[in-house]
Amino acid sequence: MCILIGAAVLIAPYFLTSPHWHEMIGGARVVGWFALVLGIALVVVDLVQRARSKAR
Repeated sequence: MCILIGAAVLIAPYFLTSPHWHEMIGGARVVGWFALVLGIALVVVDLVQRARSKAR
């Protein structure tokens, strides 16, 4: 979910036509990158844990 939210926040300004929405979402770029990186990190942690449990 975090990956989708982060990607949506980063991509949305390119598709919005309203200047107000474009400015508001464009200001949330840091939040979008944080959500994207957090989502990727959570997926990596889950994959590592699954690999460890299969190795045992």
